[in-house]
Amino acid sequence: MATQLENAERFAALHKRDSIFVLPNPWDVGSAKMLAGLGFEALATTSAGFAFSQGKLDKIGVMQRDDVLQHANDIVQATNLPVSADLENGYGDSPEAVQQTILAAADAGLAGCTIEDTTGVDSQPVYDKSLAIERIAAAVETVASLDFPFVLTARAENYLHGRPDLDDTLARLQGYESVGADVLYAPGLPDLESIRTICSAVSKPVNVVAGIALRGVSLQQLEQAGVKRVSVGSSLARTAIGSMIDASKAIMEQGSFAAFENAASFKDIEALIEKGSA
Repeated sequence: MATQLENAERFAALHKRDSIFVLPNPWDVGSAKMLAGLGFEALATTSAGFAFSQGKLDKIGVMQRDDVLQHANDIVQATNLPVSADLENGYGDSPEAVQQTILAAADAGLAGCTIEDTTGVDSQPVYDKSLAIERIAAAVETVASLDFPFVLTARAENYLHGRPDLDDTLARLQGYESVGADVLYAPGLPDLESIRTICSAVSKPVNVVAGIALRGVSLQQLEQAGVKRVSVGSSLARTAIGSMIDASKAIMEQGSFAAFENAASFKDIEALIEKGSA
């Protein structure tokens, strides 16, 4: 197995090469091994995918930090790939809470993590910009204390919470960049033009999530727009769940088992698991 240092260095290096890369998001150990078997170079957890797998809602505060980090460690141990974790808002409002979460993430064997500016409060869904930047600055300070490179991704959540304000989103990302975030991320950007605007206005690598808005946009188009990293969030988990729902409805409503004709074979699944475990 690769060491945490080796994986952290590999993960950091992916962000420095010329070409774009895809960071898929497994939701359990099996999906992590299969994605590794398919040839991806790194993995990231998905808070929503994990919550759904536990029968929970995708809401801030529903999943506890210790449970999320244990899940992240399970993913780390599953393959030889670097793993970054979706750590929501850092499991606390204060900069100090974010610092504690970063240290716990490092202890969990991770090569990086994402911290977002979501509050979990419906009446004020994102933190005030100054506090949001202060929280990322505190995370950067803690990352600097680690003895290995840890890729900190800072997320601006406006577009996921009914606040389609590109200027404020860009100001937040520039603020995160100014205090030392390694990767910048604004999920839910509506089109390639807004992505180009973000990428051209910052110097740090930009992550874009596939499966939220951006229908019909290709990896090549994202690379041409300046994107360095593409994650898929909960999209793979939701695709798998969607297939299960459709197949189940066909059984209940039509008495049809036709959907099973598209199921992966035992042989293919087991081959990917074995390859991803190597």
